Amino acid sequence: MTERAADLVDRVLPRVRHRQWVLSLPYWLRWRMAWDHALALTVLKIFVAEVFAHYRIRAHRRDLLNARTGSVTVIQRFGSALNLNVHFHTLVPDGVWTEDADGRLAFHPLDAPTAEELERIAERIAYRTREHLVAEGLWEDDEDGGRPLHADDPPALSDVYERSVLQRDAEGRRLPRIGVRMPLDPGTELGADRRRRGAFDLYAGVVVGAKRRERLECLCRYLLRPSLSADRLTLLPDGDVLLKLKTRWSDGTTHLRLTPHQLLDRLAALIPRPQTNEVVYHGVLAANASWRSRIVPDATPARPRRSNPKRPNHRWAELMRRGLELDVLRCPQGCATPLKLIALIERPAVVRAILIHLGLPSDRVRTEPARAPPAQDAFDWAS
Repeated sequence: MTERAADLVDRVLPRVRHRQWVLSLPYWLRWRMAWDHALALTVLKIFVAEVFAHYRIRAHRRDLLNARTGSVTVIQRFGSALNLNVHFHTLVPDGVWTEDADGRLAFHPLDAPTAEELERIAERIAYRTREHLVAEGLWEDDEDGGRPLHADDPPALSDVYERSVLQRDAEGRRLPRIGVRMPLDPGTELGADRRRRGAFDLYAGVVVGAKRRERLECLCRYLLRPSLSADRLTLLPDGDVLLKLKTRWSDGTTHLRLTPHQLLDRLAALIPRPQTNEVVYHGVLAANASWRSRIVPDATPARPRRSNPKRPNHRWAELMRRGLELDVLRCPQGCATPLKLIALIERPAVVRAILIHLGLPSDRVRTEPARAPPAQDAFDWAS
């Protein structure tokens, strides 16, 4: 998470203002996209194309011709309740680039989208996605507005995916909720930076200024974060697990109670299939875009270049400082000069002599052999 976020800020995202666009999808489409990565990429392409079209229309109104923009999308698979929720977080430079007669590129910031524009974008995304699903035989129209068609050959984890999307257990029951139960408020209105078309929810309210690179890196870490942090889990005396929600739900729920099997069930659904890319680039930020090398910031490697000059690794000390605000190279005596590695001692005899001189334990730590796997009869296969 920290390394990829640092890489995006240092070597990919231009030094301009950025806007985050978030698209949430219908439940059944999340289930299908969880194992059909080609479908997920197609829906993402539709989403990004409509966002780019919005920027081009805005640019055309200002007589900016042949304008281009780009995006970096993180495909997240999880919700705050550890449920399967495939959705898109897309960072877009909040404007367009144009090229003048001398071949110089210029960036033109654009105003925030209005509520009406967000409504049109969400409507176009829903319409084009439905058209694609109909063409691929994944959707059938009927008198009630249409229904999804189930796959003829779903993967083995398809039931696990479906339970996670709907937040049900293996018997189809809702998971136990803990918190003050309150009736839902059907009259809650969406903000001006959020619009919904059917079950397609579009949000574009987060903007980071051009000079706020640290905040942009923090946003990238948020997009790239893992599905769960250990401090949200509490082991109960009876062996169940209490999952703390990041924010209280509208009905007052603050925690979910999971059995160990239900927890593993949910974690299994969040694992992407092999050979699927969760970070996708479009437009001028795509790998083969002709303008990319003229737009991305100059790379400032954190260490001397080695065998791969295109992408040098970040040092662990640098990542700890940027991600954890822990500067391990700061001098403990308060001087301005950072600590520097001068030698790595590997010979056991030398290491032992130094430890003895410093009055520290010098005996070698004896490691126990790995334990044998549990017997098969220890598992309750019936459950």
